[in-house]
Amino acid sequence: MKMLLKKLISLALCVLILRPTARAGDLGQRPGPRRSEQATPLREYLQKSYLELFELAPALEFTEGEIAKQRDGLKKGKDICVDRFENHMKQYGKRIDAGRKDLKKNTGALTEVQRKETHCSIQNLDLLRSEAQVLAKQAIPTAYDNLNAKLDLIQQWPAHHKQIQNEMSTGSYHTRRWGDVKDIGFRQIAPNQQDDIKRGAQAVQEMKRLGLMPPAVEDPAVQEYVRSVAERVAKHSDLKVPLHIEVLQSREINAFALPGGYLFIERGLLEAADDESQLAGVIAHEIAHDTARHSYKMMKRATIAGLFYQAAQIAAIVLTGGVAGIGMYYALQYGFYGLGLVLDLKLLGVSRDYELQADQLGVQYAWKAGYDPTGFIRFFDKMATKKGYVNSVSWFRTHPPFYQRGSSTT
Repeated sequence: MKMLLKKLISLALCVLILRPTARAGDLGQRPGPRRSEQATPLREYLQKSYLELFELAPALEFTEGEIAKQRDGLKKGKDICVDRFENHMKQYGKRIDAGRKDLKKNTGALTEVQRKETHCSIQNLDLLRSEAQVLAKQAIPTAYDNLNAKLDLIQQWPAHHKQIQNEMSTGSYHTRRWGDVKDIGFRQIAPNQQDDIKRGAQAVQEMKRLGLMPPAVEDPAVQEYVRSVAERVAKHSDLKVPLHIEVLQSREINAFALPGGYLFIERGLLEAADDESQLAGVIAHEIAHDTARHSYKMMKRATIAGLFYQAAQIAAIVLTGGVAGIGMYYALQYGFYGLGLVLDLKLLGVSRDYELQADQLGVQYAWKAGYDPTGFIRFFDKMATKKGYVNSVSWFRTHPPFYQRGSSTT
């Protein structure tokens, strides 16, 4: 949870730093209730957006005991929900096993109509078990992680807010990592970006050859629009290689970067973004992965670790996760890096650090390009809603719940 805390603090800090004309205390200045006036229960604040909480938290005065009690309540609620759907998984599994045994026992006596009905029943039960597994293993834990992240914000943001105000008043924020935002485009984040171009081109070609890349959206207006946003961001970034971007015909709320300036936005993400600043924030984040050469660094570490996937394992991931789920295989082969990799990349122990770095650089690039730097935060706010975390599990497979991510921009 400390990592979760750091990431969002950093994003908020970057918003402050990148708005030099604003007063140091602008973020968090909205009047909020003092303890004597504070009638709203703590749990109700957890339903507010991250941006709202950043503004309200400095004026909230919940005790450590209240925070701890709420956190314990969240843990119990998570355990109950997970246990419920894990039990569903087991029950569906038992019914599937029983159906298969009956099918094997009576296969010779079944009519074709009965056989088809039995097959459909087993298939439907398997689908229900898969849905219960997604809820138990991903969606529910993600939802509760987000609630805990908001508790972290309420508990820890006031002190960080004061620190940020002090750094801005003294100008010491310039000494932070990549704090030289006025030199974007003239600084070197990672040398030899051009060495990644061939690797990225090979990855694209291989993914298309194996049918693992969704087809491109055929509407030229959609492609041109996204390309124009991406080129605007890239022009104001530290990217030193040509940018290649394409919108893919997929309902996944996802995006990914291949080394050497190859970026892909899935149509589901494009449709989920509320405005151009949100889209620009995601694109800037992906460009940051390439400017920092995360793919190359990750591939080196994977090679040293001796990690690999067998064909059957690759097939299982592809079938369950689509293009966003094949991350580890291409991470090892080509340095593939995208939003769908967080579960697999835990094996390498680096994905969270890379996400922090991409958050910091991405917010800087979006700001430099003239976009609202809160766009990325607002997109995460949307993904963190009850509807969002169920419909965009692939997004959270790589992007941890959001409060942690603020510190990436320090």
